[in-house]
Amino acid sequence: MKRNIFVTLAIATPLILASPVLAGNPAHVQKLLSTGQCMGCDLSDEDLRYSHLIGADLRNADLSGANLTEANLEGADLAGATLKGANLTGAMVTNATFNDANLDNVNFTQAMIYDADVTGASMNNLDLTNAQIYNTGIGIGGEAP
Repeated sequence: MKRNIFVTLAIATPLILASPVLAGNPAHVQKLLSTGQCMGCDLSDEDLRYSHLIGADLRNADLSGANLTEANLEGADLAGATLKGANLTGAMVTNATFNDANLDNVNFTQAMIYDADVTGASMNNLDLTNAQIYNTGIGIGGEAP
């Protein structure tokens, strides 16, 4: 009898104590993909791999932890957006605006970052492995002398 109670508790406790994974708002994802406009949207932790977000208005949007692997963000406006911990592996980021955005811990591995405006952006701990960066204020290296 005691063993049955123990087994039941061992199985049920994680299920009871587990908190739901918080993700963005599915309605916001639909709005972005159908209109290209999602200013101030909650897209945190969303899977936006391979999305064509050319010219998208994502000002002040929350894209924390979003998966934007191989997304096309050409000409997108992400001014004031939060991309903390987002994955932009292989993304095309040409003529995008990241003014005052939070890019901390973003994975830009193999991304193509051309002519992007990063004025005032927070850029701590970026992963720039094999990224192509042209005419953009992102540098590889340590502190200036």
